[in-house]
Amino acid sequence: MTIRHRITLLIVLMFVALSAIGGYAVYQTRRSATDVHQVTQGVVPSALASSDLVSLVKDVQLATMTLVYAPDATTAQLAQDDLKKKETALRAALDVQKQAAASHAQDGLVAQAQESITNYFSAIDDTAKMKAAGKNELAQAYLFANVAQYRDELEGIVTTMRVEKNRQKDDAINALNGMLDTTTSAIAGVTGGAVVLLTAIGLLLYRQITRPLSRMQGEMSEIASNQDFTRRVPVGRMDEIGHSIVAFNGMIEKIQHSSAQLKRKTADIQAMLQNMQQGILTVVEGATIHNEYSAYLEAIFETREIAGRSLMDLVFADTELDADTLSQIDAAVQACLGEDDVNFAFNQHLLVNEVTRTMPDGRKKVLDLSWSAITDENDVVVRLMLCVRDVTELRELAAEAGEQKRRLQMIGEILAVSEEKFHHFVEGATGFIHENERIIRQHDCADMGAIDALFRNMHTIKGNARTYSLQHLTGVVHEVEQRYDALRREDTSHAWDQQALIDDLHRVREAVDHYATLNEVSLGRGTRTKDERIAIGREQIDASLALLDGANNDDLGSLRAMREELRNVLSGIGTETVESALAGVIDSLPSLARELDKAEPVVRIDDGGYRLRGEAAGTVSDVFTHLLRNSLDHGIEMPEQRRAQGKSEAGRIDIKLSMTEGALRIALADDGRGLALARIRGIAAERGWLGEGESISDDAVAAFIFRAGFSTAHSVTEVSGRGVGMDAVRDFLEREGGRIELRFTDSLEGADYRHFETIVYLPQNCAVAAAPARAAVQEEALA
Repeated sequence: MTIRHRITLLIVLMFVALSAIGGYAVYQTRRSATDVHQVTQGVVPSALASSDLVSLVKDVQLATMTLVYAPDATTAQLAQDDLKKKETALRAALDVQKQAAASHAQDGLVAQAQESITNYFSAIDDTAKMKAAGKNELAQAYLFANVAQYRDELEGIVTTMRVEKNRQKDDAINALNGMLDTTTSAIAGVTGGAVVLLTAIGLLLYRQITRPLSRMQGEMSEIASNQDFTRRVPVGRMDEIGHSIVAFNGMIEKIQHSSAQLKRKTADIQAMLQNMQQGILTVVEGATIHNEYSAYLEAIFETREIAGRSLMDLVFADTELDADTLSQIDAAVQACLGEDDVNFAFNQHLLVNEVTRTMPDGRKKVLDLSWSAITDENDVVVRLMLCVRDVTELRELAAEAGEQKRRLQMIGEILAVSEEKFHHFVEGATGFIHENERIIRQHDCADMGAIDALFRNMHTIKGNARTYSLQHLTGVVHEVEQRYDALRREDTSHAWDQQALIDDLHRVREAVDHYATLNEVSLGRGTRTKDERIAIGREQIDASLALLDGANNDDLGSLRAMREELRNVLSGIGTETVESALAGVIDSLPSLARELDKAEPVVRIDDGGYRLRGEAAGTVSDVFTHLLRNSLDHGIEMPEQRRAQGKSEAGRIDIKLSMTEGALRIALADDGRGLALARIRGIAAERGWLGEGESISDDAVAAFIFRAGFSTAHSVTEVSGRGVGMDAVRDFLEREGGRIELRFTDSLEGADYRHFETIVYLPQNCAVAAAPARAAVQEEALA
């Protein structure tokens, strides 16, 4: 072989070597570019898309909270529309992940995420329905319970997917780096074998391939290790490597943008939780507070020491709850945690919903408590969520509004009563209160006579209060009357306690004084004395003056007539008609009739030309408060019974005044069925007042109604049935110098029912003849 051949062969070998080296270099370059392209266009975008999934989940969370805390329906609807769009975007992103799945593990994660999305948005839909139904607190509780559970589950799956994708990305980058290292080593080895021949080619290859790839490898590794997404890999020229670098830089830019969005949304959620004007905490095993809670709790309880504290210490210390209630709450909380949610349903009634807490400076805070259970997939309670609201101002405003309403109602009740009648009522009630206080202080132990007197007086106050519809006073008096009634029945749960009875009486006095103060201060209707009650008309005074002016001093008859007229006019001072004295109780009969489902009765009064003196007017009013109400309750039948007997539905009550045997006689009768003698006999026999088979007259049977505690009512009501009535009327009249009796007006001796009239006798000086009744005398004298 000649030198030329050798040279030729060498040249040929050189060209072959160069061709081989060049071909190998091209092959490795293309392969490297292909792998880089796969990493930057396939693996890296897939990892980026998994990061977008996390951002989408945060978007859904933010939109859900916007929905639950939306101030109006429009904002809630916009939030729902936004949620639908985000659900579509989230499912589309999962479809991309499914197509780019590189392993069975990634396929499984995608399937789990799809299932979790379905559960997540189903829970969100339930929350939206609660919100639309106006159940805001339940929607908030559901948000922090079930919705948060599915959100956490979905976030866990998506985070796992992102980690898997990042691991795949890192593996691909590492593999790419290894492949590039192999390519570099192979080219360096071939180049070392033909150092002289391939120096130029090696330099060229180094400049064109090795250095850009090494630089890109270093930049990518540094960016990946430092997580500095603000840096970019410089691009030398736009070849395959240059395009790969551009793609890598684009990926980094998207990662930077996604990270910024994620940080911003996370900050928004944290800001919302920190500024939410409601305290939310969760109770974990051991009845302690979890570390995560809303910042507003610190403002409510005025302390930063919340995490890890005992629930009973944080929420229920320094409250008005007694030891037994606190023990029940603690036991209920312990019984719920770690147990089936049925335990929460059974014990929820023991978890109080409102407490009043005393702060260190003495202030009182009213806290509204709302409880809900957080369960796992097995319906086991893992936490209890407690929402705390400071409702102190709301309760104060409600109490103030209630007191204002009560004052207005009381003023309305006072205005419905004439000034004169109201003053008379206050005077009478005050007198009964003073008498009861005197009786209580005179007796250190129970005495049935004293108890009966206390009961009768209080019952009279209540009857008069009901007559004038003084409802707020009626309620207080009724409670005290019940205590007296229990003492009368010798109820062992009520013993004679002098101080307690005095305290009850003070409550009644305060109620009466409250009405009197409103009347005098708020309405400006000052107190009046009995001496100021003048019931004589101006026309009568003018007629008397005319009579004086026209009298003939020489005419004895004229002077006698003048004297009689003046006596009549002067005697009328301080008197009032029977109709006026009974106006209050008569006005209350329609209301009583409605309570008894009866028609309003017709009351007819024949005063016989007499007027009542001031003191007697009060006595008559008190007495006939009982008689008229008894007549409507016991005497007059139900409308259907009256129709069956051919009577009008409305009963009739007649009152007639007259003077007889030196006494004022007031008779009351109604057109009802009469006195129930058969029932009275039966009750008397039951109580041992009548012997078995003993026969007595109807008058003797009727006398039983005057015994203490007697009543023919079948049940105790606000109207009757307490065994106070005719005995109270009789005792009251006897103290005033009067008496009461019954007189039958038929001849049906022995009948079950007999018509009768109730006759009240008062001293003659309780009434005076009205001036018009003396008109005939005046005319005769003047003639």
